[in-house]
Amino acid sequence: MLIRMLRRVTSEHADDAPEVQDRDASRIALTWSGEPGRLEELTHGMLLDQAARAAAALARLGVRAGDKVAVHLPLVPESVIATLACGRLDAIRTTLPVSLTVPELVTRTRQSDARVLITADAAFWDGAVRPVKAVLDHALARGATTDASGQRRTVLVVNRCSRPVSWQPGRDKWWHEALAEE
Repeated sequence: MLIRMLRRVTSEHADDAPEVQDRDASRIALTWSGEPGRLEELTHGMLLDQAARAAAALARLGVRAGDKVAVHLPLVPESVIATLACGRLDAIRTTLPVSLTVPELVTRTRQSDARVLITADAAFWDGAVRPVKAVLDHALARGATTDASGQRRTVLVVNRCSRPVSWQPGRDKWWHEALAEE
């Protein structure tokens, strides 16, 4: 898999004139190539829009400046979008690599104390579909399901492989639905 980002992704702190920012909005900011032969490209404008929607979704879930958001995603565009969204909120993004075992994830989720966890239903690698959310579900079942303040954690699930996944009503939410809410 390959993610290539151009020099400028966000224009929030840029000193450029508005016309330069508008022109950059249509330029490709991120190119993602995955299995099996899947290619996605996001322009600066699309990436900024998705980051703004993700930040709004995280804010609706109670994420504030200084809060932690755990990202348990393979190398996909949503990982970049989650990073930008956390930056917009001054939230702390913590990475939970998809290669971690269940015991390692138990430890890392406890340590992260994240209010929101972002994961994928599954992922393609080495020519096969591998579970991602199922591993996180096992870790959450064995570990803390609340953050330090006692609030129940929310799991946002990115649909990458269109596979059936176990679902915990009230805890689990689809990423795309959360981003679509106003």
